Amino acid sequence: MTMTATMDRPVLNLAALLPDAAALAPQLSVWRRHLHQHPELAFQEHATSAWIAAQLQAMGGLVVTRPTPTSVMARLIGGMPGRTVAVRADIDALPIQEENAVPYCSTTDGVMHACGHDGHTSMLLGLAQLLATHRDAVRGEVRFFFQHAEELAPGGAEEMIAAGVMAGVEVVIGVHLWSQLPTGQIGLLAGAAMAAPDTFTCTITGRGGHAALPHDSVDPIAVGAQVVTALQQVVSRQVNPLEPLVVSVTQFHAGTTDNVIPNSAMLSGTIRTFDATLRDQVPSMMERVIRGVCEAHGATYTFRVERGYRPVVNDPAVTAQLRTLVTRVFGAERLATMTPLMVGEDFSAYQQHAPGVFAFIGSGNPQIDSTFPHHHPQFDLDEAALSAGLQYLTAATVELLG
Repeated sequence: MTMTATMDRPVLNLAALLPDAAALAPQLSVWRRHLHQHPELAFQEHATSAWIAAQLQAMGGLVVTRPTPTSVMARLIGGMPGRTVAVRADIDALPIQEENAVPYCSTTDGVMHACGHDGHTSMLLGLAQLLATHRDAVRGEVRFFFQHAEELAPGGAEEMIAAGVMAGVEVVIGVHLWSQLPTGQIGLLAGAAMAAPDTFTCTITGRGGHAALPHDSVDPIAVGAQVVTALQQVVSRQVNPLEPLVVSVTQFHAGTTDNVIPNSAMLSGTIRTFDATLRDQVPSMMERVIRGVCEAHGATYTFRVERGYRPVVNDPAVTAQLRTLVTRVFGAERLATMTPLMVGEDFSAYQQHAPGVFAFIGSGNPQIDSTFPHHHPQFDLDEAALSAGLQYLTAATVELLG
């Protein structure tokens, strides 16, 4: 049994509920492997969302809706009044060709679950099934968000919020499997946890010409190379070294043949920040550098910055509550020491509407090669992490329902 009686009302008993969560481990693997074999890109998750909706409807006791064409929400309305807690998983895959030789390898050419979203979805399905079985003992409401398009700005979270999924939600939680943590470790950071991921594009225009007569041209490749080098000074010399900042040029495109100096070169990359003021300041710092280099060599430029997601900032009080919970229920040795990450996540959108905490579940196991970094073509999960993640989500949800 997973319930005890108090004044003739059933009450969720976490100590009894966790073994039920652990018993779902084989089913979590089945769900995860199906999803891994059938990945879909952001905003294209039509078959994925339909499959998720069918799994939820088969569980019974859930109100299943489709907030957007490629997302799913399930509501579990408990047998007694209480708080409303939302739990979110992302469902989209990446444009990566899988290089793993596993039976559940992606069957879609050039598309792969290389970030663990298949695992997140499986854990949330497990939580929905577990709690739906004991709906009468739930105090309040649990909302399960199966969100599309986490990997591609503007992201699916904003679309789901616009559809009303956060109305009345009092606290929201989510998890990310993390291959850089040992399997089963739980990382909980108070405050800034993940950065704002903005992107930039710079086109440098010179004067094309014959490669053997460089003095008759303005070489945008040579100018662009100096821009790449000079932009490193923004981080190392213009910003307090104690302030986290990343400026990375990740693309440089120019030219079509060996003997022609091209007319233009295009650079693009990413800016990662936590601080809102610094986020506003960095583009002007970068443009000042670009302008100076281009003017020095007789080139012109265009420069554009596109804002990505907000930083993920975990609510300090809820984080402290969940850290205490993890120590009490799973033991202090399961609580990982983590520092903020410069990666981005649109879970931050939900945190604008309710206190939220985003946790990390370790999935790294060198014995089975599950330590490849996220977005790598050989990324894979230690599926033992699915059970660990479900048990954490179960404990956190019950705790936050009160």
